Amino acid sequence: MIKADMLQRTQEFALRIVRLVEALPGQSTSQILGRQLLRSGTSVGANYRAACRAKSKADFINKLKIVEEECDESLYWMELIVAAELIPKSKLGPLIKEAGELLSITVAAIKTTRANRKS
Repeated sequence: MIKADMLQRTQEFALRIVRLVEALPGQSTSQILGRQLLRSGTSVGANYRAACRAKSKADFINKLKIVEEECDESLYWMELIVAAELIPKSKLGPLIKEAGELLSITVAAIKTTRANRKS
């Protein structure tokens, strides 16, 4: 995947997370889960941008590991929102799918960079 494409996808992901959090019900539980999701979901793109400015391959890998963690955490919060029946899975499905794809791309990039570093 081209770096510019991933930058755009992670930013779009963050915007979709913002809209999702804004659409959550006003209950205190929803707001707490929403804050957690907002933090992790917007962090995916911010940390990917930081990875693009890495000073070395080791730094790049370390920053991508943060992207991996934040993306996985975002998946967790979305799954919890669905399990708590705050938003139906049918509405969250495409965003959950995108998070899974971003996670897969990130993991693949980490593996490729590690393999290239050894050779």
